[in-house]
Amino acid sequence: MGHRHAVSIRNTAETFACDDAETLLRGMELLGRRGIPVGCRGGGCGVCKVRIDSGEVRTEKMSRQHVSAEEQASGVVLACRAYPCSDVQLSAVDKMARCIERSHARSFFDGLRPPAPSPDSPT
Repeated sequence: MGHRHAVSIRNTAETFACDDAETLLRGMELLGRRGIPVGCRGGGCGVCKVRIDSGEVRTEKMSRQHVSAEEQASGVVLACRAYPCSDVQLSAVDKMARCIERSHARSFFDGLRPPAPSPDSPT
């Protein structure tokens, strides 16, 4: 096992631990909640696009159709092809942002609802 780093998602204010041998996408999946879009996991579909706001990542080859050289130079990467080298703060962009923000809001509001009555409770 390698070094573990704290990764923060600005869109949802969530933080998770991610080993430097696992991708940012895998770490996000391990949060165990719905709304994390997962596509090809090989850098070709572009659904897991994020911007690294702070920290360092190591990347593997990504499709230039989804992340241009200019975007990558400004910190945009595909989470399935990025490995943390330090603590990282990221922002989900494009489809990833829409999915996780919608899912996070739904989870938040579900937590505000009173629990459903049990079938055994008197009415």
